[in-house]
Amino acid sequence: MSKIIEHKKQIVSEIADKLRNSKSTILVDYRGLDVAEVTELRQQLREAGVDFKVYKNTMTRRATEEAELSELNETLVGPTAIAFSDEDVVAPAKILNNFAKDHDALEIKGGVIEGNVASLEQIKELADLPNYEGLVSMLLSVLQAPVRNFAYVTKAVAEQKEEQGA
Repeated sequence: MSKIIEHKKQIVSEIADKLRNSKSTILVDYRGLDVAEVTELRQQLREAGVDFKVYKNTMTRRATEEAELSELNETLVGPTAIAFSDEDVVAPAKILNNFAKDHDALEIKGGVIEGNVASLEQIKELADLPNYEGLVSMLLSVLQAPVRNFAYVTKAVAEQKEEQGA
């Protein structure tokens, strides 16, 4: 009996550590998805480096209290799967939101972003953001624009001087 209790305590502390250490955690209701759809979702999440697990709600509630995120307890009703991302804040929200658009059975319940409990609206806003590489690309494009425009102006002035000299 004590081995079972120790095992459960270990799982609770594992969940609490994941909640504390992940940049983004999303809770979803997966009722109604068939095995092929869940496998497809798991594959997409795995490719993005997202850990996707199903835990008992009682253990998750204890872990949320241990991690001081007890506001999540109200979302822990019915079957709940949790997506943890240690690296990319946007990836789990984007993948789960896009999958939910194609599969009505998947429902996003709530989550934690950078250690703060997030509402459903905040998660959907996060899902609409581009990923890290997209943001860096946008920044570089903005930084390159003045240099590119200066090069075009310099070329136009040089061509104009050439025409006047000829």
